[in-house]
Amino acid sequence: MTVICTVCARGGSKGVPGKNHRPLAGKPLILWTIELALACRLFDRVVVSSDDPVILEIGRAAGVDLAVRRPDALATDEAGKLPAILHVATAAEQAFAERYDTVVDLDATSPLRRAEDVAGALALFEAQGVTNVITGALARRSPYFNLVERDPDGAVRLCKPPETDVSRRQDAAPCFDMNASIYVWRHAAFRADPRVFYPDTLLYEMPEERSLDIDSALDFRIVEMLMRDRLAEADTRP
Repeated sequence: MTVICTVCARGGSKGVPGKNHRPLAGKPLILWTIELALACRLFDRVVVSSDDPVILEIGRAAGVDLAVRRPDALATDEAGKLPAILHVATAAEQAFAERYDTVVDLDATSPLRRAEDVAGALALFEAQGVTNVITGALARRSPYFNLVERDPDGAVRLCKPPETDVSRRQDAAPCFDMNASIYVWRHAAFRADPRVFYPDTLLYEMPEERSLDIDSALDFRIVEMLMRDRLAEADTRP
């Protein structure tokens, strides 16, 4: 099985300007993901996609196999990520005259994942023979218990009323927050129909402390605090 890892990052960000190359705990945010992808030794190729020359240069300096400039049409605020993943995977196949069986995308804004999370998601994908695997963590809010929607008249109701009354969140069916950290696809299926959910999509569960995704300045501060704690803990180990 040949596996390509994509790391896709736009230069623009409304919530945190310059987010993907902003320093986090001593290095650009995207570099945490690139270095993990290279170090975990699970991929035949590691490629970076961006419209930002600074991000592309960070990737080249780190030693990725290919850094691809993303077309402007795929770099707007409205553009989805899946076309960018497909674009850079196709560019790599053309550049190296190779075909990849599996595409793994590691999100640049989720730097707290570990190599064991990537290996676990890939192992689940391979063992079950499914079209794709996504990652997530147990949700703090439940659509069966304390997650509500507001009707046009202002009244609120549970997003997903349970068949029987649920008096405690812990008694509701487990729900998960997608953390956008790791996506694994069978490349042929993704190429033919790029999407996140297929009839056989599975979820690989990650712990909450490794599932934070940076969408805001507050997220950035929290993730940086956790990363610095992790580094300090590593420095004290014998």
